[in-house]
Amino acid sequence: MAIERERSYTWEDPMEGAQAAKQMSGLEYLQSILDGVNPLPPICQTLDFDPVAVEDGKAVFTVIPSEIHYNTIGVVHGGLLSTLCDSSMGCAIHTKLAAGMSYTTLELKVNLVRPVTAKTGKLICTGTVIHVGRSVATAEARVEDEQGKLYAHATSTCMIFQ
Repeated sequence: MAIERERSYTWEDPMEGAQAAKQMSGLEYLQSILDGVNPLPPICQTLDFDPVAVEDGKAVFTVIPSEIHYNTIGVVHGGLLSTLCDSSMGCAIHTKLAAGMSYTTLELKVNLVRPVTAKTGKLICTGTVIHVGRSVATAEARVEDEQGKLYAHATSTCMIFQ
């Protein structure tokens, strides 16, 4: 007999945080999320990952892979690690932006170097800025387990705009 699985979750209005972000530097805004002043973006609840640290030019996210992340062949879908990398690199870039400035991903390159399953345990994704210019920024990310074993690495190019 198959076990019935169900999942539900809630999130806050993402536009409230987006409006608050316009009044703060990127680093201040991201820190306000970690401090619970502004809500997490809904993607965090959807994929069960968390921002855990931000500093100038750096953002760290964690995830504990589970069955909800599986693809058709019974391993974690590459989209989880891709989204985790995109989020950490984008937020690393966001830490460098002044109030009123924003960004969006133009290009994302992810290398998945080993399979991930529910038995993998906590993964830590660290995004760091490579370069921030007036209109384009680049960043890199690494996804490792708690022992430092590499699961993925990525690079991103983001467009910066007001």
